[in-house]
Amino acid sequence: MTEMVHRELERYTGEPLFPKWWRTVDRWTLLSVLALFGIGVLLNFAASPPLAERNGFANFHYVQRQLVFGGLALAVMVVVSLLDPVTIRRFAVVGFIAAFVALVLLPFLGTDFGKGAVRWYSLGFASVQPSEFLKPTFVIVIAWFLAARLEPNGPPGAAFSFFLTVSIVLILALQPDFGQAALVLFGWGVMYFISGASIFILTVVAGLVIFGGKIAYRNSEHFAFRIDGFLSQEIDPTTQLGYAINAIRSGGIFGLGVGEGQVKWSLPDAHTDFIIAVAAEEYGLVLVLVIISLYAGIVIRSLVRLMRERDPFIRFAGSGLACMFGAQAMINIAVAVRLLPAKGLTLPFISYGGSSLIAGGLALGMLLVCTRTRPQGDVEDILRRRLR
Repeated sequence: MTEMVHRELERYTGEPLFPKWWRTVDRWTLLSVLALFGIGVLLNFAASPPLAERNGFANFHYVQRQLVFGGLALAVMVVVSLLDPVTIRRFAVVGFIAAFVALVLLPFLGTDFGKGAVRWYSLGFASVQPSEFLKPTFVIVIAWFLAARLEPNGPPGAAFSFFLTVSIVLILALQPDFGQAALVLFGWGVMYFISGASIFILTVVAGLVIFGGKIAYRNSEHFAFRIDGFLSQEIDPTTQLGYAINAIRSGGIFGLGVGEGQVKWSLPDAHTDFIIAVAAEEYGLVLVLVIISLYAGIVIRSLVRLMRERDPFIRFAGSGLACMFGAQAMINIAVAVRLLPAKGLTLPFISYGGSSLIAGGLALGMLLVCTRTRPQGDVEDILRRRLR
């Protein structure tokens, strides 16, 4: 078996880069991402003109920007997916340090754009949200720590990963950005569990999260307002959530028809956080199920391919990226139907936003690197290399 694997490696040593990439990449995931982006452009044709009109722009101003940012995101995804895992790890470490420093400096140099949370850097022609770029690089760094602890005489990677995660979660919570903080903590929990964490440790962490939530509720008006609104039996029809739920109800199974929706005229975030409401109102449950199926397909297919992966770093990183991608989509949709409190998370590749699109392209490019088919070798060979 070992001889066969080595022959396979030698056989493809001289293969051109792009044909090798096309042969080994997960093409179904690529097609699913393209489908999500296409749906996003379609929905922004409906959702963004009212906002453009209010801001004094041409009707399809935001659609044009979505196409530009989306094109950059897809280019980033393809270019990153051409790289190998070692190169990805090196770039991710540098990117993580830059994103972490940018996150720390946000209270001094950032802006809130009138939304009550300092999350962005204004560049004049566009804005940058560091937390979006922090997430994929964070996953790679944590996977590196957790894989390193499995090596003989390896560092205490679990402890390093825990303290780094807690630091990031605290910084995000102070913005406040509880949605991104929860997503980062979830991604760490997935990778830590896969790496062999005990249920007891994860239970203790869950208890600390609940305790931290109580403290945040008592000391943060922003957090308490969202929790109270979520727990309230009555929904104010003039709030974003009220408009979104009414739109989803009125859409029914097949929707009201292209351009017939009204929620885009009332919701200021119809093109970003609540774009699923536009989809449900104009295209009905049918399109919503298609969107959910695309996200589920990417996550499930990626995890199935990763089950065959024997390199722990690739397995941890890929699982973290796939689960974080799926969790963000699930949270966005759950908020729109009032299954979760408002979080301020975009719907990946569908919502408008430069940072979220390009960072999403980076994350999916890294995921495609992890899920590419590659000769695995025998377990004995892998163990022998580690013991040398």
